[in-house]
Amino acid sequence: MLTAHTVAQVRAAEEVAAAERGWDALMQSAATALAHRVSRVVPAHEALVVLVGPGNNGGDALFAAAHWCREGRRVNLCLLDPAAVHPAGLEAAREAGARVVGGPEGHRFVVDAIFGIGARPGLEGTAAAWARWIERERPFVVAVDVPSGIGVDDGRLDGPAVRADLTVTFATAKYGLLAGPAAELAGEVDVVDIGLDLAAESALEALGPGDGPRFRDAIVPGRDAHKYTRGVLGVRAGSPQYAGAAHLCVAGAQAGPAGMIRFVGAQELARRVVDRAPEIVARRGRVQAWVVGSGGEDTPAPLAAALRDGVPVVVDATALHHLPDTFEVDALLTPHAGELAAVLDTDREAVEADPLRHAREAAARWGATVLLKGPRTVIAAPDGRLRVNLTGTPWLGTAGSGDVLAGFIGSLLAGGLDSFDAGSVGALLHGLAAERLGGPLVASGVARELRPVLHDFCDDVPRGGRP
Repeated sequence: MLTAHTVAQVRAAEEVAAAERGWDALMQSAATALAHRVSRVVPAHEALVVLVGPGNNGGDALFAAAHWCREGRRVNLCLLDPAAVHPAGLEAAREAGARVVGGPEGHRFVVDAIFGIGARPGLEGTAAAWARWIERERPFVVAVDVPSGIGVDDGRLDGPAVRADLTVTFATAKYGLLAGPAAELAGEVDVVDIGLDLAAESALEALGPGDGPRFRDAIVPGRDAHKYTRGVLGVRAGSPQYAGAAHLCVAGAQAGPAGMIRFVGAQELARRVVDRAPEIVARRGRVQAWVVGSGGEDTPAPLAAALRDGVPVVVDATALHHLPDTFEVDALLTPHAGELAAVLDTDREAVEADPLRHAREAAARWGATVLLKGPRTVIAAPDGRLRVNLTGTPWLGTAGSGDVLAGFIGSLLAGGLDSFDAGSVGALLHGLAAERLGGPLVASGVARELRPVLHDFCDDVPRGGRP
């Protein structure tokens, strides 16, 4: 699992490490790691230009430049402010053979060390001009710790910023490398160890395919399992206008671990659902979780009825229009940016500009986990925990994919995961299924692909006599 930390957490860990090893040793660790990583991706015959800003971030890159010169590479330096450059780093780079040049023009490989994690978002002046040149010419860019100009703690983009192909970040990822619009500028994120102790700190997490063993026991049936102990999911989805939403939500649910799916809806719609999926039970009964709202009637009754059962609930689409003041059950809200903007009485652009803040605000407001769908889906728990999903493809922006996701998450919830884990695992595997399919794709194809993806995630460990 990949983790990210705030600037304050990183700074505190740096202070501890520096007290033990010294700031010079810490900088040399960062410079060496950066030098080795860049040497692996930039051909030896290509010249490097380093965009050098003030402070330690520029110092890391200058000491790395000395490494590259000693390897026989050509290294040029563009100094944002010669009076504020790291003096020892500049001396080391120039003594090793680096040259100071007036600008980056003509270079195909760039190291962005303009600003590090302590800078405010948005670039100005010469730094902004360099970022515009990068956007126009598209050289291969390696960012040092973070792309200059991004919102490091929130992923905001409040002005020009550098677009990187690779970000070499130290000790841990940073929030802005994984979430928000800024994450799109980070390229590949490579976390390198420089000996900071952040293990005990709370963090933004990103689950990966290798995290399946953590959830296996809650997903894979045991020896004595039967359809009721595996969890029964209730589905209130679809309507005469959006009958397909019912089918897709049910298909997503059937791809998950729940042992039974109960569908509750209009008689004709229920008949059509059972005709397509004969395993579905089209009658009310005891359930361990509900999915409500996907393509459903826009009235408060479906969510109110589900909440009366006192079991966990996934609240999707039209049900988001009828939220209670707070939730007394374990609830997961699954809005996209427009839907979240509506319930928070703001505009879609504000949510898209700062998804972390708005997801956390909604989670605290309603006492529910919020899964904010988008290019980097954010999962925010009411207790402050955060995850971001890094899987998926733009091809998932297709009708019905959210219905499939809601049903699949509901099945994980009925099977025993809490809302935070069900939302996180559901988003991860939904994205992996889309990646396997490629594109173009349709939502029903994603539902079919979820079964083998879930199987692989759980590593097919034999349980209870299974082959």
